[in-house]
Amino acid sequence: MTAPTEPTAHGVRIDASPGHASISIDGTLLPADQVVGYELQHDIIAGLPMLVLHTRQPEGAVWEGLARVAVADPQQDLGEQIAAFIHGINPAAVQGAALGRDDLGNEKTSVTEAILQTIADWARGRGA
Repeated sequence: MTAPTEPTAHGVRIDASPGHASISIDGTLLPADQVVGYELQHDIIAGLPMLVLHTRQPEGAVWEGLARVAVADPQQDLGEQIAAFIHGINPAAVQGAALGRDDLGNEKTSVTEAILQTIADWARGRGA
């Protein structure tokens, strides 16, 4: 398996309302029928936000932006999607967030549990 390449930072603008979103990457408006969803996550400690765009035509898309941009391929194996998400996590940021949790215990596995819970929260778009 080849490791994913480090995402490049680009300028991103999202103008969204219920049922519609206009997304521009480096000033170029993406076709309205190409993007079917997006997820924006920002961890202040890690710096740049991460934008995941879900597309109808992933092989024909060209992406640029000032965010960490990842394109989700709907045909991609779920395990590969999870691995790509985990690979994109800043270890220092997740460790710092886990150690700062209010629910951090002092049992043998408490730090591991806090790290896993932090990653699960981030996957759901919470707390980052």
